[in-house]
Amino acid sequence: MIRTIIEFILLFIIMVALQAVVFNHLVLWGVAMPVVFIYWLVRLPVNTGTNLSLTLAFLLGLAIDICSDTQGMNALCCTIAAAIRLPILRLYFPREEDLTDPEPSIRSLGSGIFMKYLLTFTTVYCILYFMVEAFTFFNPLQLLLRILCSSIISFMIILAIDSLTHSSHEKRL
Repeated sequence: MIRTIIEFILLFIIMVALQAVVFNHLVLWGVAMPVVFIYWLVRLPVNTGTNLSLTLAFLLGLAIDICSDTQGMNALCCTIAAAIRLPILRLYFPREEDLTDPEPSIRSLGSGIFMKYLLTFTTVYCILYFMVEAFTFFNPLQLLLRILCSSIISFMIILAIDSLTHSSHEKRL
């Protein structure tokens, strides 16, 4: 239990630092901005209480807002995303009791289910973020392009990060 908490604290710090130092300055073709810090929300255990999950998501968004000077946009989007995280997971994995590990990952859900969950969650977050950022439908094609490209690049990077991480108690073939 303590080990899991320490791992999540370290993952929180690493994700915030990576987003603030690397990924905030990486904008591809002027439209695709990777948002990899949401990997921390994706990996949040399923059995985490709703109030704790919302509070932690708000703190994650606030940390990113402080580092990025985005004035609360990430805090709002992270909180909303945390509120709909479990319903998104239940779309693809209806029974939480069947999970071998309470932390959603490619190993605990299987590659197909995890990829669907991750793509949906990433797309929802990008829709929330860019809608709050634009706060208008003035240029809907540009907005759609930013959402689509950012979702795809974030999905690929987060999938790569998840495939690299593993816990030491897992069996290796």
